[in-house]
Amino acid sequence: VTVKSSNKDPMTAAGEESDDAPKEKPWETTLKTTVVHVEAGEFRGHKVSLWDLLHSGYIPEENRKEVLELYEAGELTLEQVKTIVTTIVTRTAAEERVEPDEPEDGPRAEPVATEAEPSPLHGNRAWEE
Repeated sequence: VTVKSSNKDPMTAAGEESDDAPKEKPWETTLKTTVVHVEAGEFRGHKVSLWDLLHSGYIPEENRKEVLELYEAGELTLEQVKTIVTTIVTRTAAEERVEPDEPEDGPRAEPVATEAEPSPLHGNRAWEE
């Protein structure tokens, strides 16, 4: 029996089959290793990877998918991704801070005029024309 040697390290060759499936793409690694300082929400005072920011509750799923697709395709630079992600997180965190008392799922309470109490504007529709 003749054993042919491989150019690959025996340890690498043996473990390659299981490593192929979860192997990270270079652009994913870049997003996971690039950290930014965001002064908003739960991230205040911490450095966080762009990957973690993208997958946080501050970024809507459709925005995340769009940013990832454009970055992977080379249409966005890393700096553009940083700007987009930090802007979305900062705005979302600011909106949450401004409206803490509003229910997330329920309808907003707005004054409603009933037929028993007509509003002055509803009495004369001439102003609409």
